[in-house]
Amino acid sequence: MHISHTLQITAASACAVLLAACAGAVITYTADDGAPAAGPYAVEFTQIRSAAIKVEYAGTTFLIDPMLAKKGAYQGFPGTYNSQLRNPLVELPMPLSEVIKADAVIVTHAQHYDHWDDEARRSLPKDIPIFTQSEEDAESIRKDGFNNVRVLTTKVDFHGTLLSKTEGQHGSNAMVAGRGKSLGKSSGVVFERPGYKTVYVAGDTTWNRYVQDAITQYRPDVMIINACYGRLIEYDGSFIMGKEDLYRAYQALPKATVIASHMESLAHCTQSRKELRDYIREKDMNPQRVLVPEDGETYSF
Repeated sequence: MHISHTLQITAASACAVLLAACAGAVITYTADDGAPAAGPYAVEFTQIRSAAIKVEYAGTTFLIDPMLAKKGAYQGFPGTYNSQLRNPLVELPMPLSEVIKADAVIVTHAQHYDHWDDEARRSLPKDIPIFTQSEEDAESIRKDGFNNVRVLTTKVDFHGTLLSKTEGQHGSNAMVAGRGKSLGKSSGVVFERPGYKTVYVAGDTTWNRYVQDAITQYRPDVMIINACYGRLIEYDGSFIMGKEDLYRAYQALPKATVIASHMESLAHCTQSRKELRDYIREKDMNPQRVLVPEDGETYSF
């Protein structure tokens, strides 16, 4: 069952968004019937499971990082906490047929099955537009039979929404030096459109200069962070953000809504929703501005 919420958030000015859009080159993909009409809300966010989310932006639905397999389909990632458990730890909160209803897919990094898995390869339409972080990821997905794969290397206009790739770092400097190949390169994406709220999906990353630069450049109204505090056995710290990073985002964006995603669905996720919510209360953060959604929850902004 879906749980829906409506939040009122101050939108960025249209002029500011237009200036950001003009900062770099733009590749345009226009629908045959033109840009979709705006609905009653500029943005709708749905937490599906793990890093899989939906962002409905000005009438266009983006499915991000689809891991669509049944509970327990995959072995845990080697070298991570609780790798003896099988992933995902929970089932999808809605029918698969509902999850795959989307206008486009964004894969922040294709090398990890919790962002692009065998069930996504089987279930998604082969002609659906798919955006990737690199030509390497795009070519991998094309080999699975998908024929509309695009590399998000510059600003892209898709049905009137401007998509911008952001960089990430999937772990500390020590982790990247020691386990860089297995951790791989990661990315995020920013959604912009004049008159609409700016949304920043940070992806699998730690808090670093890439995240800070994206916040400074785009000043998002909504920031979605993967906050599960994923951990490797042989290293201190995490390779995905956690509760302290949630607080950093809250402080860095005093008028924005911050959403914690990627929770309680993979073995290496070492922070629970309860722990995040307790921390939000401990730090006296505004619970209307820091959201920790359950799987299947939808928020409209």
